Amino acid sequence: MINKMRIKSVAKIVDSAEFTTHLTGGQLIDLREAAEFRRAHILGARNLPFSQFDQSISAIRKDKPILFYETAKPIFSIRAALKLKKAGYTNIFILKTGFKEWSGKVKKGA
Repeated sequence: MINKMRIKSVAKIVDSAEFTTHLTGGQLIDLREAAEFRRAHILGARNLPFSQFDQSISAIRKDKPILFYETAKPIFSIRAALKLKKAGYTNIFILKTGFKEWSGKVKKGA
């Protein structure tokens, strides 16, 4: 119960439809590893693998919405949101179903 309340205080976990409404003007961040990102990712996303996230926080702007996603259930996204909240970031959204269930535009790699 406490964890759910803590998560709600740092980020909003949303479905694909709501996630899409925040794409324009937002920072779309794929937390999967680089190899997965290269295979396919949501169009417009940039890759900041969670394994290197601590070193990449400074590359994220505080003045724009932040949209996280990963493969499926948001585990690393929640951890990343907690780190950002601690660093003073707000306006964080997490894709509830992850990339596996994404039906929007995708860029496929080689």
